[in-house]
Amino acid sequence: MHSDAANFQLNSHLTTLASIHKIYHTLHRLNLTEDVGQDSHPSGTNTAGPSCCSRAMPPRKKRRPSAGDDMSAKKSRQDSVFRKHETSQIREEETFSSKRCLEWFYEYAGCDDVVGPEGMEKFCEDIGVEPENVVMLVLAWKLDAQSMGYFTLQEWLRGMGSLQCDSTERLRNSLDYLRSVLNDTTSFKLIYRYAFDFARQSKYKVINKDQWCNVLEFSRTINLDLSNYDEDGAWPVLLDEFVEWYKEREMS
Repeated sequence: MHSDAANFQLNSHLTTLASIHKIYHTLHRLNLTEDVGQDSHPSGTNTAGPSCCSRAMPPRKKRRPSAGDDMSAKKSRQDSVFRKHETSQIREEETFSSKRCLEWFYEYAGCDDVVGPEGMEKFCEDIGVEPENVVMLVLAWKLDAQSMGYFTLQEWLRGMGSLQCDSTERLRNSLDYLRSVLNDTTSFKLIYRYAFDFARQSKYKVINKDQWCNVLEFSRTINLDLSNYDEDGAWPVLLDEFVEWYKEREMS
């Protein structure tokens, strides 16, 4: 009976390794980046006045401003004040606001200092992302969240501040950027390592962290069909067992 349970656990674990291996290659086949157009920089032009106009012109008599001129000047000043006020409002809207970010947090946290599962569900719904979408893992990494399904106040303010997001709309506009982070090899490795501690529940361990990191290296260097796997290489026994199990399954 004990042997059957051990075999079941091993088979379950090996199936998990196969899924991780395929998921990694699938992510890198996806086109997660977005083309960004380059800004054009028009060149300046130099103009020079004609030399024939260099003669001094006779002075003109000053004309007394009319009532129409006074109205035009007043309107011009009013327009200038309005434009300055409008520009100030635009700049205020474009600038990250800690106060606005805090209010946004409590939309999901309620009276607590942490967004829990219920608030997280509403949060995902508002930004248009499923909770299991990989972009949520990237967001959690950016916030340096310590527990899956929870965002604390400190994590929220620090992470959203680094993303310059203080509203649902701003975060929606940042989703493509968060997805593109997975295309960077270094960031992908950091997110992968972060996922081990972030996703682990209680004290139950299927594999340890070293084995988890070896799976990433395995997925990066070994083909999907395992054709370039060296059985005499320095891979851990766990991966040797996985390759043996995988090949037997494919042959059956």
